[in-house]
Amino acid sequence: MAENPHKLYYSIKEVAQQINVTESLLRYWETEFPHLRPKTTGNRVRQYTEKDIEQIKVIYNLVKVRGFKIAAARKMLQENRSGADKSQKVMETLFSVRDQLKDLKKQLDGLV
Repeated sequence: MAENPHKLYYSIKEVAQQINVTESLLRYWETEFPHLRPKTTGNRVRQYTEKDIEQIKVIYNLVKVRGFKIAAARKMLQENRSGADKSQKVMETLFSVRDQLKDLKKQLDGLV
């Protein structure tokens, strides 16, 4: 996320917008994935850390991008946490490279 490198906590709304999911989906994932437990204030306001956001990105990759069912994604995370993390990092790198290539294409199209 790193919109503000000094920010320690993010609201559910900020996280939902960043990941492009609904707030209700984040709340649902909290019930389905035991390792996803954001801090809550006395008023039960969720406060997500960078670590929480990284976990959500891994879940998003498994469920939304790769099409895993919730139970299969949960099992994969429990059995192979490092593999899921590596897969997420590879996906992020690929998206970054894709965006860079799109930018280069726009620049080249502007030269013609």
